[in-house]
Amino acid sequence: MDTLRYSPKELTCLSRRTGFYSAGTWCAATLHRPAKACDESLPAILMLHGWGGIQDAMTASYVEEFTRAGYAVMSFDYRGWGDSAGMPRQVISAHQRVVDGDAALAFLKSQEGIDPRRIVLWGTSFGGGHAVQLAAEHPELAGAIAQVPMLDGLAAVKAVPLTRLLRFGVYALADLLKPGHPLYLPVVSERGGFSSMDRDDANKALTLAEISMGWRYDNRVAARSLLTMGPYRPVRHLKNIRIPTLLLGASNDSVAPFVESAIHAVGNPNLTLASIDANHFEPYFEPVFTDVISQQLDFLNRIFSPGCTPSNLASAI
Repeated sequence: MDTLRYSPKELTCLSRRTGFYSAGTWCAATLHRPAKACDESLPAILMLHGWGGIQDAMTASYVEEFTRAGYAVMSFDYRGWGDSAGMPRQVISAHQRVVDGDAALAFLKSQEGIDPRRIVLWGTSFGGGHAVQLAAEHPELAGAIAQVPMLDGLAAVKAVPLTRLLRFGVYALADLLKPGHPLYLPVVSERGGFSSMDRDDANKALTLAEISMGWRYDNRVAARSLLTMGPYRPVRHLKNIRIPTLLLGASNDSVAPFVESAIHAVGNPNLTLASIDANHFEPYFEPVFTDVISQQLDFLNRIFSPGCTPSNLASAI
């Protein structure tokens, strides 16, 4: 895990801040389009961020590569996170986030210059689980990519040492019972620190991301959020997916263990499995990023050819 290929300041695409409402709450979004315009409606990718994910944190490299390949990309902040409205802040609910993703999808479909028939979901980590669930609910979409996806919350919980799990439970219950503001703990920390994620070089990933962004990340998550993990099992939706879906797992992932045997047991021909030799956070950074983005672009090319491929863009200048 060395560096991000691109920082948010190095994007060459045309980016426009926008937003939409989800259950009556304003969600901040950014629509990125290829730098070279074309007259055709663009295929688009909707990004679903992970557990503590916000816009611009660690996905700039993906935005840049996807837009260079001719895709529009929309990212957004979930309610109560990043630039979005919503109180209390920094609380995670799997159900609420899927609702936000559904609202984001409807908004993206309505945008001028976007082909609503050629939209692909792209989810990473916890958001990879949301991509799976939404893929099962939207057979009209062109496809989905779930990167290091959290498919089985129960498997993720079982990977946590018992003493830490008990401490999580105490904090989560205290957060639910106390009046006033939530009880927070860090999203990530050094290994052995008390946070929602201390494994797989989580703190190093945060440090590199902050350097890339040029500002400090609000490293807090409400303790009650931990209660949403165990019951959330997107693996149950795999059998209902009717669109091409790439499930890209990491062989050394201890944050969201890749339940490959459970995926095979589903026997769904619409699923494509791939695995990389990496931990949970390495796919965002070089040198692993190069392999990951190559596999994802190859998958997208198999689904369809973008309306504005790099060659078409060059001829449009």
